[in-house]
Amino acid sequence: MAKKSWIERNARKKRTVEKYAKLRAELKKQGDYIGLTLLPRDASPTRLVNRCQVTGRRRGFYRRFRMSRITLRELACRGLIPGVTKSSW
Repeated sequence: MAKKSWIERNARKKRTVEKYAKLRAELKKQGDYIGLTLLPRDASPTRLVNRCQVTGRRRGFYRRFRMSRITLRELACRGLIPGVTKSSW
């Protein structure tokens, strides 16, 4: 499990991105790149990190399921994810 501080930091960045999204879009449309530099760094959506919804892990992340590969495998083997089965041949 990821540290709570990392998970909370990412949540704070997400709130900041949502807060400045409209303003960023207007500044980009106007071509005011100096105005963009005056915004907080965390207002940029590229600063967000994809994290597993269950554990908070950031590496080995599957966007389709919004979870890490380890969590995905555990839940799929238990049959808790509809439509996903472990293949064998």
